[in-house]
Amino acid sequence: MIQIYTGNGKGKTTAALGLAMRAAGHGMKVIVIQFMKGKINYGELQAVKMISGITIEQYGRADFVDHDNPDPEDIRLAQEGLKRAEETIISKDYDLVILDEINVAVDFGLIRVADVVTLCNKKPEEVELVLTGRYMPEELAECADLITECRELKHYFQKGVRARKGFDY
Repeated sequence: MIQIYTGNGKGKTTAALGLAMRAAGHGMKVIVIQFMKGKINYGELQAVKMISGITIEQYGRADFVDHDNPDPEDIRLAQEGLKRAEETIISKDYDLVILDEINVAVDFGLIRVADVVTLCNKKPEEVELVLTGRYMPEELAECADLITECRELKHYFQKGVRARKGFDY
């Protein structure tokens, strides 16, 4: 199956990681390829070290990506992540492949949506694929078997609360 977690609310990556834990609990091999994330000590990086069967690879810098003028390094890293995703999916070495924030990478122009659709079409039946991130392109919705939208109704950031260690990163 192909699953997508999207929407403007909090919880997309968290939902995907919950699925990763469930799969690992059943002895499955999981890889999480994170786009636009790197060199920040996200809690999930430490947590997966304690869980057998889950690997996380990051293809991004610690800096924010400029939506209108992405740095060439951001484009290079996203393309490298996409290549790694294709290799991983086709190899069938992992039961579950999570492409975290790939929708955002598409929206920022780091990856072409057509390339992600092609990747989805190459997915072997026995590999579960999860795509996360805001701004899901309609072309990807057509590839999906399941789409979950996380919708923000209220967020403490609006009160000026900054990202909190252990809860937001």
